[in-house]
Amino acid sequence: MEQERSNQDQNQRKRQGQNQIQSKNQPQPFAAKWWQNAVIYQIYPRSFQDSNGDGIGDLQGIIQRLDYLERLGIDGIWLSPVCKSPQDDNGYDISDYQDIDPMFGNLSDMEQLIGEAKKRNIRIIMDLVLNHTSDEHPWFKEAKSKRDNPYHEYYVWRDGEEGTPPNEMRACFGGSAWQWVPEVGQYYFHQFSVRQPDLNWDNPSVRQEIYRMIRWWMDKGVGGFRLDVIDQIAKVPDKGITNNGPLLHTYIQELSRETFQKGDLVTVGEAWGATPELARLYSNPDGREFSMVFQFEHINLDQQEGKEKWDLASLPFLKLKEIFNQWQTSLYGCGWNSLFWDNHDLPRIVSRWGDEGRYRVESAKMLATLLHGMQGTPYIYQGEELGMTNVKYDIQDYRDIETLNMYRERMELGYGEEEIMASIYAKSRDNARTPMQWDGGKYAGFSEREPWIRVNPNYQEINSRAQVGVADSVFEYYRKLIKLRKEYPVLTDGCFRLLLEKDEQIFAYLRENEESRILVVCNFFGKPARCELEESWDETELLIGNYEEGNDRPGEMRAEGIRSEEIRPRKMESGEMKSGKEGSEKKVGKIEKTGFLEVLRPYEARMYLARK
Repeated sequence: MEQERSNQDQNQRKRQGQNQIQSKNQPQPFAAKWWQNAVIYQIYPRSFQDSNGDGIGDLQGIIQRLDYLERLGIDGIWLSPVCKSPQDDNGYDISDYQDIDPMFGNLSDMEQLIGEAKKRNIRIIMDLVLNHTSDEHPWFKEAKSKRDNPYHEYYVWRDGEEGTPPNEMRACFGGSAWQWVPEVGQYYFHQFSVRQPDLNWDNPSVRQEIYRMIRWWMDKGVGGFRLDVIDQIAKVPDKGITNNGPLLHTYIQELSRETFQKGDLVTVGEAWGATPELARLYSNPDGREFSMVFQFEHINLDQQEGKEKWDLASLPFLKLKEIFNQWQTSLYGCGWNSLFWDNHDLPRIVSRWGDEGRYRVESAKMLATLLHGMQGTPYIYQGEELGMTNVKYDIQDYRDIETLNMYRERMELGYGEEEIMASIYAKSRDNARTPMQWDGGKYAGFSEREPWIRVNPNYQEINSRAQVGVADSVFEYYRKLIKLRKEYPVLTDGCFRLLLEKDEQIFAYLRENEESRILVVCNFFGKPARCELEESWDETELLIGNYEEGNDRPGEMRAEGIRSEEIRPRKMESGEMKSGKEGSEKKVGKIEKTGFLEVLRPYEARMYLARK
């Protein structure tokens, strides 16, 4: 769930989290766990595949598509919530943790999915929402009935007078974070929708209920859990603290001891306020907390400083490189990274930082190459492997509560509708929630009837049927990247070194272990870029690149003052000199099988292997 925070609040949370760190962990010998070699695929069930013709995706639909996912090569499926829910926030408002919402099927369907996925060596990773429940959960129905009900203390309540909330805290989805309940003469706290009351983790009974539920799912055979907004469970609303509360790591370590450490699971916590220092606690190799966390420092870059995500800004590319470099180096040997561009809360990366038009295929592949070459566990969001794009709907066609609330609030504040809609086109969560595009037939092969949300109109061009088995497709490129990660251990255990740190167009880095090293070079933008690598390379092999030879687009090169012969790979003999900036010279080692590009084409990406 996406959070909106001011810079002041972020700094406060960082200081609070850093105070909890006892010491800086030292790098430890590397012994890979299964999830460190894995690639995980996120499914938003409502939008993946409809099997019963009601316009809503379901568990049987996912089962029907398991062969597709097996072909892609993924190892796990992160399943967005499928537990019983009134769907006020698309399933992130759970009313029964141990039942399946009828729109998705039933418990038998879930057990079948776990079993069928296991046959294909794919593990099911459940999405758990432990910060809050639905207001329709039996616990909350009891809690709001009277103050002396034992379940009353399962939630966060404060005394007050109707119309005068305990403080001025705002909910992430708009409005006050406090809701009056006349039956008990108190306010309850909700960080998100008014229908999502926050659980009181200070109550041991709440924690034990949660642990029993998680062990129940472990007995069902799930392979892990993603923990929604887990860094908010130790909130102290009286002091305005939501993230990184003083007891956060105490609670997480107890949670892990009581549940996760009893099985061979992957666990990933959603932590919008995480810093590299905090991530070393979350993902310590001793396993006392999680396998890894989702951190969002890179994701927050394209918004105006100190404002909300809707206040758009251009991407500061050098800052993006700095952030990735920090996370890659800070966690090496003492933590673990998650690697992602997209999820159910984020816009499509090819539309966001790539080119959804002429260079859609090239930029989708470039972004994939850049990410999958780093250390960490890659997450692919459904349709990312096809290069699916954002949408531009009329406001009545959007379904996301956050989007609709923002539209209403900003219209009331006097924002222009054109400005509001531009923000929605760029950042609405519904960009990620349009139906999966399977083929060019009606409703993109997702359903036989009109889906719950409109299909992206470009489904006839962008769909899996047009890509699976097609050599130069985005799908087959992702498939090859996944195979490379399993073939070359350096991509799992190698250290990371950023190259061309100040280059304003190229993102280049090294991965290196005792046996080999890999070079990744990406032109992040839609114009040619001169590549000024300074190192010598010997016995170098091109593992993957996103341009077919001869696809030079020479007219565009001439417009940049670059000759077509400059952009073709060529062999260089050992000791040969090439020109650098301002007449400087660099020695380039012998290049076998392929040569370095002196110029990278628009959005070009290359990954090289150099054995020692």
